[in-house]
Amino acid sequence: MASHNQISRIIITFVLIPLLIFQCHVCSQDKVILSLYYESLCPYCADFIVNQLVKVLQTDLGSIVNLRLVPWGNTQIAPNTSWICQHGTDECQLNTVEACAIKVWSNLETHFKLISCIEQLHLQNKHSSWQSCFASTGLNQNPIENCYNNGLGYRLETAYADETTKLKPAHRFVPWVLVNNQPLQEDYQNFIAYICKAYKGHNKPQACKTKSLEINKISAQDTNPRVCFR
Repeated sequence: MASHNQISRIIITFVLIPLLIFQCHVCSQDKVILSLYYESLCPYCADFIVNQLVKVLQTDLGSIVNLRLVPWGNTQIAPNTSWICQHGTDECQLNTVEACAIKVWSNLETHFKLISCIEQLHLQNKHSSWQSCFASTGLNQNPIENCYNNGLGYRLETAYADETTKLKPAHRFVPWVLVNNQPLQEDYQNFIAYICKAYKGHNKPQACKTKSLEINKISAQDTNPRVCFR
Protein backbone atom coordinates (compact mmCIF):
# COMPACT_ATOMS: atom_id res chain seq x y z
CA MET A 1 0.00 0.00 0.00
CA ALA A 2 1.32 3.43 -0.89
CA SER A 3 2.49 5.56 2.02
CA HIS A 4 0.99 8.93 2.83
CA ASN A 5 4.10 10.67 1.43
CA GLN A 6 3.90 8.73 -1.83
CA ILE A 7 0.25 9.63 -2.25
CA SER A 8 1.04 13.29 -1.57
CA ARG A 9 3.79 13.29 -4.19
CA ILE A 10 1.46 11.73 -6.75
CA ILE A 11 -1.23 14.33 -6.06
CA ILE A 12 1.27 17.18 -6.31
CA THR A 13 2.61 15.80 -9.60
CA PHE A 14 -0.83 15.57 -11.17
CA VAL A 15 -1.68 19.09 -10.03
CA LEU A 16 1.60 20.83 -10.95
CA ILE A 17 2.30 19.31 -14.37
CA PRO A 18 -0.96 20.51 -16.00
CA LEU A 19 -0.48 23.89 -14.31
CA LEU A 20 3.05 24.25 -15.69
CA ILE A 21 1.89 23.21 -19.16
CA PHE A 22 -0.91 25.76 -18.99
CA GLN A 23 1.47 28.49 -17.86
CA CYS A 24 3.89 27.73 -20.72
CA HIS A 25 1.01 27.85 -23.18
CA VAL A 26 -0.11 31.23 -21.88
CA CYS A 27 3.46 32.55 -22.10
CA SER A 28 3.67 31.39 -25.70
CA GLN A 29 0.36 33.02 -26.52
CA ASP A 30 1.58 36.31 -25.06
CA LYS A 31 4.57 36.53 -27.40
CA VAL A 32 4.60 39.22 -30.07
CA ILE A 33 5.09 38.03 -33.65
CA LEU A 34 7.77 40.05 -35.44
CA SER A 35 8.03 39.33 -39.17
CA LEU A 36 10.67 40.66 -41.55
CA TYR A 37 10.09 40.40 -45.30
CA TYR A 38 13.38 41.20 -46.96
CA GLU A 39 15.88 40.46 -49.71
CA SER A 40 19.49 39.60 -49.09
CA LEU A 41 21.22 42.32 -51.12
CA CYS A 42 19.09 45.34 -50.33
CA PRO A 43 21.56 47.46 -48.32
CA TYR A 44 18.79 48.73 -46.05
CA CYS A 45 17.72 45.18 -45.23
CA ALA A 46 21.32 44.27 -44.47
CA ASP A 47 21.76 47.30 -42.22
CA PHE A 48 18.50 46.59 -40.40
CA ILE A 49 19.40 42.95 -39.77
CA VAL A 50 22.97 43.60 -38.65
CA ASN A 51 22.48 46.76 -36.60
CA GLN A 52 18.85 46.77 -35.46
CA LEU A 53 17.16 43.38 -35.59
CA VAL A 54 20.08 41.79 -33.75
CA LYS A 55 18.81 43.55 -30.60
CA VAL A 56 16.15 40.86 -30.34
CA LEU A 57 18.98 38.46 -29.51
CA GLN A 58 21.28 40.85 -27.68
CA THR A 59 18.68 41.94 -25.12
CA ASP A 60 15.86 40.30 -23.19
CA LEU A 61 13.47 41.44 -25.91
CA GLY A 62 13.74 37.94 -27.33
CA SER A 63 11.81 36.60 -24.35
CA ILE A 64 8.60 38.18 -25.66
CA VAL A 65 9.18 37.89 -29.42
CA ASN A 66 8.68 35.20 -32.06
CA LEU A 67 10.87 36.41 -34.94
CA ARG A 68 10.17 35.26 -38.49
CA LEU A 69 12.47 35.98 -41.43
CA VAL A 70 11.11 35.75 -44.98
CA PRO A 71 13.86 36.16 -47.62
CA TRP A 72 12.06 36.91 -50.88
CA GLY A 73 11.44 40.65 -50.95
CA ASN A 74 10.90 42.37 -54.30
CA THR A 75 11.79 39.36 -56.43
CA GLN A 76 9.55 38.85 -59.45
CA ILE A 77 8.57 35.65 -61.20
CA ALA A 78 9.00 35.78 -64.99
CA PRO A 79 6.49 34.18 -67.41
CA ASN A 80 8.87 31.22 -67.75
CA THR A 81 8.79 30.88 -63.91
CA SER A 82 12.41 32.00 -63.51
CA TRP A 83 13.18 34.52 -60.78
CA ILE A 84 14.13 38.12 -61.41
CA CYS A 85 15.82 39.42 -58.28
CA GLN A 86 16.11 43.15 -57.76
CA HIS A 87 19.86 43.03 -57.18
CA GLY A 88 20.75 40.32 -59.66
CA THR A 89 21.43 36.61 -59.64
CA ASP A 90 23.67 36.79 -56.56
CA GLU A 91 20.64 37.93 -54.61
CA CYS A 92 18.56 35.01 -55.88
CA GLN A 93 21.29 32.67 -54.69
CA LEU A 94 21.67 34.26 -51.27
CA ASN A 95 17.91 34.51 -50.71
CA THR A 96 17.83 30.74 -51.21
CA VAL A 97 20.86 30.14 -49.01
CA GLU A 98 19.25 32.12 -46.21
CA ALA A 99 15.94 30.29 -46.69
CA CYS A 100 17.87 27.03 -46.35
CA ALA A 101 19.54 28.27 -43.16
CA ILE A 102 16.14 29.04 -41.63
CA LYS A 103 14.91 25.56 -42.54
CA VAL A 104 18.04 23.61 -41.60
CA TRP A 105 18.56 25.38 -38.27
CA SER A 106 15.13 26.16 -36.86
CA ASN A 107 16.74 27.69 -33.77
CA LEU A 108 16.69 31.46 -34.26
CA GLU A 109 20.12 32.10 -32.78
CA THR A 110 21.71 29.59 -35.14
CA HIS A 111 20.22 30.64 -38.46
CA PHE A 112 20.44 34.32 -37.53
CA LYS A 113 24.17 33.84 -36.98
CA LEU A 114 24.72 32.82 -40.60
CA ILE A 115 22.29 35.34 -42.06
CA SER A 116 23.80 38.19 -40.06
CA CYS A 117 27.29 37.20 -41.22
CA ILE A 118 26.23 37.23 -44.88
CA GLU A 119 24.51 40.60 -44.49
CA GLN A 120 27.54 42.05 -42.71
CA LEU A 121 29.70 41.02 -45.65
CA HIS A 122 27.25 42.71 -48.00
CA LEU A 123 27.57 45.97 -46.07
CA GLN A 124 31.31 45.66 -46.68
CA ASN A 125 30.78 44.93 -50.39
CA LYS A 126 32.12 41.42 -49.83
CA HIS A 127 28.99 39.30 -50.23
CA SER A 128 30.75 37.17 -52.86
CA SER A 129 32.78 35.75 -49.95
CA TRP A 130 29.64 34.57 -48.17
CA GLN A 131 30.92 30.99 -47.84
CA SER A 132 33.55 32.25 -45.40
CA CYS A 133 30.69 32.64 -42.93
CA PHE A 134 30.68 28.91 -42.28
CA ALA A 135 34.22 29.07 -40.93
CA SER A 136 33.67 32.27 -38.97
CA THR A 137 30.45 31.00 -37.36
CA GLY A 138 31.50 27.39 -36.95
CA LEU A 139 28.39 26.18 -38.79
CA ASN A 140 28.39 23.15 -41.07
CA GLN A 141 28.23 24.04 -44.75
CA ASN A 142 27.04 20.62 -45.96
CA PRO A 143 23.35 20.80 -45.01
CA ILE A 144 23.04 24.21 -46.67
CA GLU A 145 24.67 22.94 -49.86
CA ASN A 146 22.37 19.92 -49.86
CA CYS A 147 19.30 22.09 -49.36
CA TYR A 148 20.38 24.43 -52.16
CA ASN A 149 21.26 21.68 -54.63
CA ASN A 150 18.50 19.13 -54.03
CA GLY A 151 15.61 21.46 -54.80
CA LEU A 152 14.50 22.11 -51.23
CA GLY A 153 15.80 25.67 -51.37
CA TYR A 154 13.77 26.31 -54.52
CA ARG A 155 10.63 24.99 -52.83
CA LEU A 156 11.24 27.10 -49.75
CA GLU A 157 11.64 30.24 -51.83
CA THR A 158 8.51 29.40 -53.82
CA ALA A 159 6.58 29.19 -50.55
CA TYR A 160 8.06 32.51 -49.39
CA ALA A 161 7.09 34.07 -52.72
CA ASP A 162 3.51 32.93 -52.23
CA GLU A 163 3.43 34.24 -48.66
CA THR A 164 4.88 37.60 -49.67
CA THR A 165 2.45 37.97 -52.58
CA LYS A 166 -0.50 37.41 -50.24
CA LEU A 167 0.45 40.18 -47.81
CA LYS A 168 -2.47 42.51 -47.04
CA PRO A 169 -1.77 45.32 -47.55
CA ALA A 170 0.79 44.43 -50.21
CA HIS A 171 4.36 45.33 -49.34
CA ARG A 172 5.64 48.46 -51.08
CA PHE A 173 9.30 48.05 -50.25
CA VAL A 174 11.78 46.13 -48.13
CA PRO A 175 12.56 45.83 -45.31
CA TRP A 176 8.85 45.28 -44.68
CA VAL A 177 8.31 44.75 -40.96
CA LEU A 178 5.16 43.47 -39.29
CA VAL A 179 4.31 43.37 -35.59
CA ASN A 180 1.43 40.99 -34.92
CA ASN A 181 0.67 41.12 -38.66
CA GLN A 182 0.43 44.93 -38.70
CA PRO A 183 2.90 46.61 -41.12
CA LEU A 184 5.08 49.34 -39.65
CA GLN A 185 5.53 50.94 -43.08
CA GLU A 186 8.35 53.52 -43.13
CA ASP A 187 8.55 53.49 -39.33
CA TYR A 188 10.09 50.00 -39.26
CA GLN A 189 13.23 51.16 -37.44
CA ASN A 190 11.03 51.97 -34.45
CA PHE A 191 10.07 48.29 -34.20
CA ILE A 192 11.03 47.91 -30.52
CA ALA A 193 8.46 50.50 -29.47
CA TYR A 194 5.76 48.67 -31.43
CA ILE A 195 6.75 45.35 -29.87
CA CYS A 196 6.63 46.76 -26.35
CA LYS A 197 3.24 48.33 -26.99
CA ALA A 198 1.86 45.11 -28.49
CA TYR A 199 3.04 42.91 -25.63
CA LYS A 200 0.13 42.23 -23.26
CA GLY A 201 1.83 39.81 -20.88
CA HIS A 202 3.11 40.47 -17.39
CA ASN A 203 6.64 41.55 -16.54
CA LYS A 204 7.76 43.50 -19.58
CA PRO A 205 11.44 42.96 -20.41
CA GLN A 206 14.08 45.49 -19.48
CA ALA A 207 14.43 46.38 -23.16
CA CYS A 208 10.99 47.97 -22.91
CA LYS A 209 11.99 50.02 -19.86
CA THR A 210 15.49 51.30 -20.59
CA LYS A 211 14.39 54.39 -22.47
CA SER A 212 11.32 56.29 -23.52
CA LEU A 213 9.76 54.34 -26.35
CA GLU A 214 7.29 56.46 -28.24
CA ILE A 215 5.61 55.67 -31.51
CA ASN A 216 5.76 58.66 -33.81
CA LYS A 217 3.96 58.02 -37.05
CA ILE A 218 5.91 59.15 -40.09
CA SER A 219 4.85 59.38 -43.68
CA ALA A 220 6.58 59.00 -47.00
CA GLN A 221 5.96 62.69 -47.68
CA ASP A 222 8.11 64.03 -44.85
CA THR A 223 10.97 61.57 -44.78
CA ASN A 224 13.54 59.87 -46.94
CA PRO A 225 12.94 56.24 -45.98
CA ARG A 226 15.82 53.77 -45.97
CA VAL A 227 14.12 51.19 -48.14
CA CYS A 228 14.36 49.38 -51.47
CA PHE A 229 11.12 50.10 -53.32
CA ARG A 230 9.49 47.52 -55.55
